[in-house]
Amino acid sequence: QVQLVESGGGLVQAGGSLRLSCAASVSIFRINAMGWYRQAPGKQRDMVATITSGSTNYINSVKGRFTISRDNAKNTVYLEMNNLKPEDTAVYYCYLRYYAEDCWGKGTLVTVSS
Repeated sequence: QVQLVESGGGLVQAGGSLRLSCAASVSIFRINAMGWYRQAPGKQRDMVATITSGSTNYINSVKGRFTISRDNAKNTVYLEMNNLKPEDTAVYYCYLRYYAEDCWGKGTLVTVSS
């Protein structure tokens, strides 16, 4: 069983920045399917950014503002969020595909005020 612990969420003013971290209880050295999803109240959970061993992918609304990265030595994936907008407000979840299992963190709340 994989444990994923997110941190770094909080309240920030529009235009500000936050850095989310996701610490995994397992080695991510050989894991490609990792990323960040978010879910606002009353809405579905959407992919925000994913990262493999050699590439990244983002939804259009965050391109140029968010950067996903990983540190295999620390078993951690990050999401650097810049120029935050109120529409970015959501609970952000860390995701990892551990072989045949979909693994999710408990989420960290990001609130962006106008």
